Amino acid sequence: MIFKNCEKKENNTAIISVESDAAEFEAAVNGAYKKNKNSISVPGFRKGKAPRAVIEGMYGKEVFYQDALDELAQPAFDLGVKESGVKYVGRPSIAGVDVTIDRTAAYNFSVVLYPEVTLGQYKGLTAEAEAVTVSDEDVDKEIESTRKKNARMISVDDRAAQKGDTVNIDFDGFLNGERFDGGKSEGYELELGSGSFVPGFEEQVEGMQIGEEKDLDVTFPENYDEKLAGKAVVFKVKLNEITYPELPELDDDFAKDVSEYDTFAEYKESVKADLTKKREEQAENAKRSDIIKAAVDNMTVSVPDVMVAEKVEEIVRNYAAQFGMNPAQYSFEQLTKMMGLDAATINSSLRPGAEFQVKQDLLLEAVAKEEAIEPTEDEIAEFVKKLSTEIGAKEEEIKSYFGDEYITSELKKEKAQSIIVDSAVITVAAPKAEEAAPEQAE
Repeated sequence: MIFKNCEKKENNTAIISVESDAAEFEAAVNGAYKKNKNSISVPGFRKGKAPRAVIEGMYGKEVFYQDALDELAQPAFDLGVKESGVKYVGRPSIAGVDVTIDRTAAYNFSVVLYPEVTLGQYKGLTAEAEAVTVSDEDVDKEIESTRKKNARMISVDDRAAQKGDTVNIDFDGFLNGERFDGGKSEGYELELGSGSFVPGFEEQVEGMQIGEEKDLDVTFPENYDEKLAGKAVVFKVKLNEITYPELPELDDDFAKDVSEYDTFAEYKESVKADLTKKREEQAENAKRSDIIKAAVDNMTVSVPDVMVAEKVEEIVRNYAAQFGMNPAQYSFEQLTKMMGLDAATINSSLRPGAEFQVKQDLLLEAVAKEEAIEPTEDEIAEFVKKLSTEIGAKEEEIKSYFGDEYITSELKKEKAQSIIVDSAVITVAAPKAEEAAPEQAE
């Protein structure tokens, strides 16, 4: 085979031209004959025994051409990519193929070129880091949340339901005297005052006694489901049980129950330390994100749609895996349908993030090239060890699954990101003031 040419076209595409010689084409045609002869019926011959010349005489000399061209296409494309040195994205397509008068096969392959990046400023960028503070009130809120999770539910039988109680109810909803879909349940657990039900419902349950039945008049909000939005309905409700949370005392016993500490004072200090660490990590991630975004905004690149589409599919498949599905079993179209993702949702919710991720990868690759980053064997070994810890797999399994090229590429990008972030000039912002809660009307 002979590489003929690689011609760059508009829209970041190229045409790669490759031609096989007559001997290669003849061998491919003969191979197609041998593969197909057993399925061709020719009068006067047993199946599979008809000579190639006889079959070509009956059906035309081109009868085996398509199979031969298909056979030669992949090696022709591989040669064209190797000789041209182009880096492409997505799937190549055959823009044209022709058998010449000399019985050679001439291919024209169309590819989308890997985008070229023109770096802007990526060192010495300015960013603002939020000052991290943890107040006593923050600590108290965190402890109170843990306290509520460890509350003991106490049954009530000597009073009416009140705000803060959890009630067990049966209810049945009617619109214009007719039962509506989704409006019925038995043994439903509802925390009064949680605001988790239709506005006006919980307030009318307050004051009910165990065993009492009551009709509740409720109007659905205007932004509710289309069939019920703004509609006045009646819920027939029966109250089965009332419970309320008994909160544990904030003492040493509580600390021992919910933590590894022996005293409440030690536990409280640990809560503050954990909150501080969490907020510091959040602030650090936000700072790094802002710096990388600035570097992305400073570069010039035209991202092919196929790269964004591939990233969207990767995101969807990762989501599916997180929900316990095996994404390899389904096509992208099947996954999006199963997850309730239509084209509009994908374009508005997933595509912008996917495009930024692609740009970020392109930025880091370009910086790695500009900085001539070449990881050492020790750095690669340390990187694999870190991946092993994060993923929970053996180092040999990681090397086998990802491959040396991917591992090296990811390490280059990680080091490139460090160059960008570590060179940035950081100013510390004043901590954000907590918004005061609105005063409750007496």
